[in-house]
Amino acid sequence: MPDSRGTDMDRTVRLAQDLLFFAYRDFTNAADVLLEEIGLGRAHHRALHFIGRNPGMTVSELLAILRITKQSLARVLGDLVTRGFVAQAKGGADRRQRLLTLTESGAALEQRLFARQHACLAPAFEAAGPEAFAGFQAVMRAIMDPEARSVLDAAGDTDVR
Repeated sequence: MPDSRGTDMDRTVRLAQDLLFFAYRDFTNAADVLLEEIGLGRAHHRALHFIGRNPGMTVSELLAILRITKQSLARVLGDLVTRGFVAQAKGGADRRQRLLTLTESGAALEQRLFARQHACLAPAFEAAGPEAFAGFQAVMRAIMDPEARSVLDAAGDTDVR
């Protein structure tokens, strides 16, 4: 009678799912606590992260990265602009474009959120050892679609050890 848990690859993928779900839960919770205190959510955090990593990005570029509806992004950006975390400027070549940057308070908030997640990831990478990051990066990049990989490659921080 075959193993009811499936093939070795099935078991590997099931374990990977478990690991991803639990790690994501704990990784996001590190920031969720602060976000909840100030009345923001994960979509706000993702917007702050990518705007901080790509100052001057357009709303269209952010929309493509986040893959949320225009209506959802409008709400998120509206909150962040109203609360003084994000500034918008008209594009130089195309005045219809809105270029996004973090304000001083937005950068400070993004840094606080980063510090909480850094405290979760850094010890894990230290415990796993220097070779582990290369494997982690290879697996995560293989899961992403080519568009997401190109966003990372454009940022230029992909050769970290």
